[in-house]
Formats: sequence, structure tokens, C-alpha cells
Amino acid sequence: MTTSAAAPSLPILDLSRLDAGAEEAEAFRAQLREVTHEYGFFYLTGHGVPADLIERVMTTSRAFFNLPEDDKMAIENLQSPHFRGYTRVGGELTQGKVDWREQIDIGPERAALELTPDSADYLRLEGPNQWPVTLPALEEVMTSWREELNAVALRLMQAWALSLGADEHVFDEAFAVKPSTLIKIVRYPGKSDPTPRQGVGAHKDSGVLTLLFVEPGKGGLQVEKDGEWIDAPPLDGAFVVNIGELLEVATDGYLKATVHRVISPLIGDDRISIPFFYSPALDATIPVLTLPEELHAPGITVDPENPIFTTYGENSLKSRMRAHPDVAAIHHADLLK
Repeated sequence: MTTSAAAPSLPILDLSRLDAGAEEAEAFRAQLREVTHEYGFFYLTGHGVPADLIERVMTTSRAFFNLPEDDKMAIENLQSPHFRGYTRVGGELTQGKVDWREQIDIGPERAALELTPDSADYLRLEGPNQWPVTLPALEEVMTSWREELNAVALRLMQAWALSLGADEHVFDEAFAVKPSTLIKIVRYPGKSDPTPRQGVGAHKDSGVLTLLFVEPGKGGLQVEKDGEWIDAPPLDGAFVVNIGELLEVATDGYLKATVHRVISPLIGDDRISIPFFYSPALDATIPVLTLPEELHAPGITVDPENPIFTTYGENSLKSRMRAHPDVAAIHHADLLK
């Protein structure tokens, strides 16, 4: 697969068109359907997330990575059976290869469940976060971030539903009570290697959709399109949005989860990236839509190495176990058998 400097950039969609009258809203929904069928990725403007909140999120994220190493390691994810907390540089895998990044994983703030031998394995993912004691602002700002992005994501889900000939609220039930959001605050440190280094390897997201905010001016994200890699540098004030495997399931393959990767910056630079993964409750099964005949759903991707499960928790546990085998070995050794 080659990287093409001449490849087209990702499309740009303006969410505020949903509030500009029936005709504009319908045009937005048609564009949303077409763009996600063709690319699976796009830039989202007009989302309404306050600029001052975006600034606080970026500033507080940078402050987290500037903490002393001991403060970060005090919340290392090896302590969490729920795969929450800090991961040191080189502590996560994609496709079995080391990702050159450090990060903190933040899910919904919930108590761990009391499980029995008959409980579904994926319910082990439910549980509390780990927060740095020396940076209390992180919990406050990321809670606000989750609330804002939940609202944006739900608007997109309702727009997709209408664009695909379904009821606007067909997806609401799966997300209404206990959505399985995951926020990653990621820092890609610079590398001295003259050749590109894997910041995060080529992969598809396991949930429904991802809202990604990248530090302004910092490139590295690449999206696979027709055998080439399209560069997707940050667009001022915009989110990069991509669909995950469960939206592929919901549309019987009409919308495809798209392969993407991140190339690490060179020495002397770094990059902060904050993906927000929006998914239904762990035990929810995503509704499968009956599409209009003209949309020609081809069926979901069949890959024995990466099966797609209809119940979100199974998809999520698959992803977590592969990405963090060290956490799995400590807390879930029985599942590795």
C-alpha cells in the first residue's frame, strides 16, 4: 500500500445544517450517508462544542503528560481489570506490534459489577476510572467533554438513521441508559528514526463511531482509500469522524469501518490526540436496518482474524484483550485459555 500526496482530502460536513431548515437538513443527511459509504471518514464542523472547552481539554491533557513519571505510573492501567488508566510508551499493541505512544483511558464513571460464573465475560469491562491525584482538573474537564460529545454523537446517529430510511430514534434505546463511551488522551512522542514509525498501527475501530480531536497543526493520521493512504491533518476547530465496526453491522456493510493508522512525529516534536469512542451499552445488540433497495448493502466484512460481533461488549473485550495483553494476563488469565 502506498502513501499518496495527491490523494483527495477527506470531505467536510457542517452539523449546523441540521438546524437550518428542512431542506438543508435533508441535504446534510444525504451527504452524511454518501460520504460515510464512500470514505467512512470526514471532518465535522458546526458541532457546537464550545471553543473554551476545547482549549481547556487540550491544556489539561498537556498538563497530564507533563506530570512526573511517578504520578502517571500511580494510575497505570495494569492495576485496573477494566483497562482504565495510564499506559506508558510502548505499552499498547495494534496487530501485535508496539504502538509508540503514551495515553490515559477514561470510560464512564461506574462501579464494578458483582459478577457470577454465568455473567458474560465482557461485563468485566464495567468499572471505575483511575484519576491522577495531583491533577484533579482532569476529571472535571473530561466529564464535561464526555457530555458534550455524547450529544454530538447522538445527533449523528439520528441523522444516519433518517438518511438510511429508518426511524430517527431507532438507535436511541441501545445508547440511552448506559452508553459505553471511551476517551483516550494520547501523546505521540517524537522519534529520531528517518523512516515512519507506528504511532498506532493500521486498524478499524470496534464500536459505532469515533469523534477525534487533534492538537492544531499536528499531522500523522492516515486513512486507507483504494489501496492508498490519505493524510488527514487536523482542520481548525473540527473533529475527524469515522465509523466503527458496529455501524457496519447495523447497515449490513453499506457503511464500512475504514482502516486507519497514525505515524509518529520526528524527534523534537510530539502530538496530542483525543479520540472519543461512542458505543452502546455493553450488553446491547445494535439494530440491523432494512435499507432501501437502491443502497445495495453488500454484507459485513468477513475476516477470521478479526470477527465482528453484534453485541458491543464482545467487540470491545476482543479489542481490549488484544491491545493490552499484559492487563489481560494479570486480571483475565482465564479468558486467555
